[in-house]
Amino acid sequence: MKKILIILLCSLGMSACNSMKIENYSNSTIQLDIFDYFEGQTLAWGLFQDRFGNVKKQFRVEITGTIENDILTLIENFDYSDGSKDKRVWKINKKSRNKYDGSADDIIGTAIGVSNGNALNWKYEMDLKIGKRTIRVDFNDWMFLQKDMVLMNIARVSKWGLKLGEVNIFFIKPKNGFSNS
Repeated sequence: MKKILIILLCSLGMSACNSMKIENYSNSTIQLDIFDYFEGQTLAWGLFQDRFGNVKKQFRVEITGTIENDILTLIENFDYSDGSKDKRVWKINKKSRNKYDGSADDIIGTAIGVSNGNALNWKYEMDLKIGKRTIRVDFNDWMFLQKDMVLMNIARVSKWGLKLGEVNIFFIKPKNGFSNS
């Protein structure tokens, strides 16, 4: 009985976290179009926190975006604080004014994105490397464009509906390309 009560309380707590709705951002004076934002060079810094708030990984990402035949290709080169490196290549299609779908090698199926005002919500499954293992997790990404072309990303990572952690990323558009700083 005690286990059932704990699972029920966790489920209720998680449903409160999922109450953000893309429609809530329609009145924003800033408008996010990811094709416009990510074309060219973008820099990002981020970290992953486990469900207890402990920072487990920090990283820097250099992103190059190109548009060809109505497809945005993002080449993301990750440098992690532990010295490891990773690369992801996204292919993103604009399905309508505010709907997108995307794919990458470690994304399962198709990522679905919806934007409104300054916000974009991405949802997808991903095979995530953790040490020597790979586990399939769900991502619920929320991106918010701010003044001065700063883009904030908060991604909830879960498995079977249980929160595993959160990824926080900040993107900027460098004026003079990439540097080693």
